[in-house]
Amino acid sequence: MTENDNLEISRRRLLGTVGAAGAAGLVIGAAGGVGISASGSDDDAGANGPGGSPALTSVGATEVMFHGKHQAGITTPLQSRGHLVAFDLAPGAGRKEATALLRRWSATAKALMAGKAPAGDTGIALDAGPSSLTVTFGFGRTFFDRTGLAARRPAALDPLPAFSADALDPRRSEGDLWVQIGADDALVAFHALRAVQKDAGDAARVRWQMNGFNRSAGATPRPMTARNLMGQVDGTANPKPTDPDFDGRIFVPAGAAGTAGAAEATGAEEWMAGGSYAVVRRIRMLLDDWEKLPLGEQEKVIGRRKSDGAPLTGGSETTALDLNKFGPDGQLVIPDNAHSRISAPEQNGGAAMLRRPFSFHDGIGPDGVPDAGLLFVCWQADPLKGFVPVQRKLDRGDALSTFIRHESSGLFAVPGGPARGEYVGQRLLES
Repeated sequence: MTENDNLEISRRRLLGTVGAAGAAGLVIGAAGGVGISASGSDDDAGANGPGGSPALTSVGATEVMFHGKHQAGITTPLQSRGHLVAFDLAPGAGRKEATALLRRWSATAKALMAGKAPAGDTGIALDAGPSSLTVTFGFGRTFFDRTGLAARRPAALDPLPAFSADALDPRRSEGDLWVQIGADDALVAFHALRAVQKDAGDAARVRWQMNGFNRSAGATPRPMTARNLMGQVDGTANPKPTDPDFDGRIFVPAGAAGTAGAAEATGAEEWMAGGSYAVVRRIRMLLDDWEKLPLGEQEKVIGRRKSDGAPLTGGSETTALDLNKFGPDGQLVIPDNAHSRISAPEQNGGAAMLRRPFSFHDGIGPDGVPDAGLLFVCWQADPLKGFVPVQRKLDRGDALSTFIRHESSGLFAVPGGPARGEYVGQRLLES
C-alpha cells in the first residue's frame, strides 16, 4: 500500500452511525437538493476503524455530495469555518485554460468533499473526515469577456447599482472566478483553500481572499439560528427549502436563464438551469459604536429581541412581525426604520434571498478598533428581484446603516451542480 493510499483511507474513515446533529443536517440538506451522508467503510467496526484507529465523530464524518441538481454550499447547513476567494484569469489565459482549470478544480473538490486525499496531498487535514466540506464555484461578469463567451453572459450579471452607503474597495471586489469553501473543521477548510489555490497554477491569480467563521457544530444543545458579531440572531427570516416557492426564488429554472445578446433571443441559454446568483459583500461592523447603545436601543434598531430573536411585537423567533402594532405611547412597536421591518419580504414586493453568511475578524487596528463584521453571501434566482430591491430600501433609511459599512462587493453566476461525469461549468464552457 502506498503512502497516498494510507492518506486516503485515513481521510475517508467515517462513523457508521450519525448522532442527532448529523441527522438534522441530513434532513435539511436533502430538502434543498444537496445530498448529505455519514457513510462508513465496510471494515469500520464499533468504536474503531481499520487498524484499530478511533472512528470519526459525527461532525467529522458528515459528507456533502459533489454531484447533484444544485452545487453544494447553497442550501447546506452553515459550517463553522469558511473561505471566500476570487481569481482573475492570468494574462493570455482564455477559454481553453479556464476549461482545464474548472476540470482540475472539480476533480479536487469532488475528492476532498468525499474525504479523499488527492495525489501529492499536503497532509494538512490528515486524520479528519469530510467535515461537511463544500466547494462552490461561480463566474463573474468579466469571465465571459476573457473567455470569448460574452454572448452567453446572463442578463442577471449586469453590475449591481451603486448604493449611497457603499465604501467599496475595488481591489477586494468582483473577479473572473469565485470560490466559496465551507467546512466544520478549520484544517479541512484551509486544506481545500490551499488545494484550490495550487490547482489554479498559471491559469489564474488570486484577486482577493477572505476568511470567516460561525458557531461550531454541537456548541449549542440544539440546532439554532446563528448569531452575528453584534450578538443578534441572524437569518431568522430566511426562506426554507420546505417552502413551496423556495426553488423558484433561489434557483434558476430551466428555460428562464436570460442572457444578454443573441442567446436571449433564442431562449437557448440553459447552462444556468439549477444554478443561482451569489451576491457577496464584506460588511464592516462598527462594534465600538454599536456596543455603546443600551440593549433596548439595539433592539429598536433591529426590531427584534436580542435574547431570542423574537419580534418586538411578541412571540418566538419564528413569529411573524406585526408591522401595524402600536405601543401605549402611540408609536410603532417595531420602528419604521428598524432593519427587520425594511428588509421584510412583505415590505419589498415579496423579494426574498437566502442569506448564508460568515462572520469575520481580521485583527485590531492601532486605534484599538476591531476590523470585524459579516461576510454577507446571499443566494437568489435573480439579484434584480432579490438583493437589489431590498438593499435599495435599506440604503434609504435603515437604522442599522449607522453601525455598518459595505467595503467590498461581488456578483457571481453559480451554475447548477454537475451530473456524474461532468465538471462544474461544463455546459457553458463546452457549448
